[in-house]
Amino acid sequence: YSILSDILGDEDHLRDMDFKVAGTTNGITALQMDIKIAGITEAIMKQALAQAKDGRIHILGEMAKALTNARAELGEHAPRIEVLQIPTDKIREVIGTGGKVIREIVEKTGAKVNIEDDGTVKVASANGESIRAAIKWIKSIASDPEVGQIYDGTVVKVMEFGAFVNFFGPKDGLVHISQLAASRVQKTSDVVKEGDKVKVKLLGLDDRGKVRLSMKAVDQATGEDLEAKQKAENTAPAAE
Repeated sequence: YSILSDILGDEDHLRDMDFKVAGTTNGITALQMDIKIAGITEAIMKQALAQAKDGRIHILGEMAKALTNARAELGEHAPRIEVLQIPTDKIREVIGTGGKVIREIVEKTGAKVNIEDDGTVKVASANGESIRAAIKWIKSIASDPEVGQIYDGTVVKVMEFGAFVNFFGPKDGLVHISQLAASRVQKTSDVVKEGDKVKVKLLGLDDRGKVRLSMKAVDQATGEDLEAKQKAENTAPAAE
């Protein structure tokens, strides 16, 4: 008999055994065998395992020349799948009427999205940025904004009494004219226009349940919470 390593298709088809061995430098992790005869001897098995080890160590050595250690993270373009959980009562919002929302997420991010009945969402792509964009979009729909948090937003409508800002997925809120800037504002259009990218702080809801936002509470350049900064300065002990 003869044992061949790295066999070709014809050799696999015409011979009596196809034996695959996978592993690391420390040992074997998986075996798979197809045979066309009643069995093999211990001697054949020992020789096959020895040849497989030699081949495995050689291949691992060549791989180590290119990459000495495992990457801490997957490569940016390595295929991957991320799993997240959303409340079941938010599934309809993520899917949208007739699947409109989920189709838009897929088309604009390039990621594949699958939602199960229990709220499990699987997002797959060969591009890390696509997955991150899709997950961010889904979370913005499936979760609720938190009072006191700062968000990036876009001015979608300018009115005399203030500006409406889209700041959390499909959610909009009002920045009252008194909350546009620290100084007195005569006209909303003096500060913002439609399409402007702004940073807003969620103040809460008014008596009618409408979202109240503030721009003057946030440093528009850095995103720093100016209210929190001022509060910290006021409560800091005076230097002796």
